[in-house]
Amino acid sequence: MRKNHYKRMEQIYLIAPYNVALYDETSIVISEGRAEISTRVCPRHHHGAGAMHGSAYFRMLDDAAFFAVNSTIEDLMVYTVSFHTQFLRPVQKGIIKAIGELKHSSRNLFIGESSLYDEKGKLVALGRGEFMKSSIDVRTIPGYTD
Repeated sequence: MRKNHYKRMEQIYLIAPYNVALYDETSIVISEGRAEISTRVCPRHHHGAGAMHGSAYFRMLDDAAFFAVNSTIEDLMVYTVSFHTQFLRPVQKGIIKAIGELKHSSRNLFIGESSLYDEKGKLVALGRGEFMKSSIDVRTIPGYTD
């Protein structure tokens, strides 16, 4: 049943060591071909000039597109083949939300797009990635069956 798959994928994301260590107040909602991720921007996400570092933009955009794609694949994890990020405006604080959507799927290639918004709903970045199926069974990932 797909809803169980979505909930299990959400759990994988929420307990990932990287997310637990670096991001507070993170949430994710996955549905068919779509993922929404929200998190609070903290000073530890800033570069030297006091705004969110590009790696945090990338992480949100890639994760949203990744999980939108993987929502449609119930047996294997996908991996990012390439990802293009456009930075539109700086973010210093608040809750940011990334919305990812599956845009294309074939037997071997999937394309996901994502948009990142600040807490006022302003678009701050865009992303587009190519993804492929890996050989990693989703049932072997911590959180999927726990």
